[in-house]
Amino acid sequence: MLSPRTPPAVTAESELPPLGVLQTSVQPDGDAELVDGLKRRDEAAFVTLLERYQGQLLRLALVYCRTRDIAEEIVQDTWLAVIQGIDRFEGRATFKTWLFQILVNRARSRAVKEGRSLSFSSITDEAETPGEPAVPPERFRTADDPWPHHWALPPHSWGESTDARLLAAETMELVDRAIAQLPPAQQQVITLRDVEGFTSEEVCNVLDITETNQRVLLHRARSRVRAALEAHFDER
Repeated sequence: MLSPRTPPAVTAESELPPLGVLQTSVQPDGDAELVDGLKRRDEAAFVTLLERYQGQLLRLALVYCRTRDIAEEIVQDTWLAVIQGIDRFEGRATFKTWLFQILVNRARSRAVKEGRSLSFSSITDEAETPGEPAVPPERFRTADDPWPHHWALPPHSWGESTDARLLAAETMELVDRAIAQLPPAQQQVITLRDVEGFTSEEVCNVLDITETNQRVLLHRARSRVRAALEAHFDER
């Protein structure tokens, strides 16, 4: 019985490089075999999947509810739905995509029930709403400059290597706070892409958004987080 457990010119919407060091895990292979085991009610297969995805599910659930107890309930409901629905899983999407789609639907439903959520179209609405410039325009050269639209005031060096800085506990706390202050749609996208290491295609499938909207939201989220980091290091 299974149970849950001269730099190039920069445009406003150009994609920034990922905050790669934030990724906490590498997606493993072998889900198909475990899914087959789960369909046979193999508890060992379920435990392996649980250990593989539990932390990621909880982190994403916290984006929606901010309360760990509620997030854990959402994750538990997600695993229960997986057990109950695994026989209907046909593999048209990857198991991971299907699993996280279930979590997002459970989290959204819980948020709506508690009156804490915008409409389901809010992600698209946010992506299509004109946003503030990712970088203040005055930091770039003017159109009549010999090098128009290139950096006039480039980002300052953070001294030691970026990886070492971002691995520091203090800085990780700053990143967490910066992500927590993002608009909900940006927060969901950057959590999946740069914290959990999802591909853009996986994010689009899980959140049911277009590639264009995913790219815009990710760019805006990365810009805000990087701005917070830059301000922090400039002060230091």
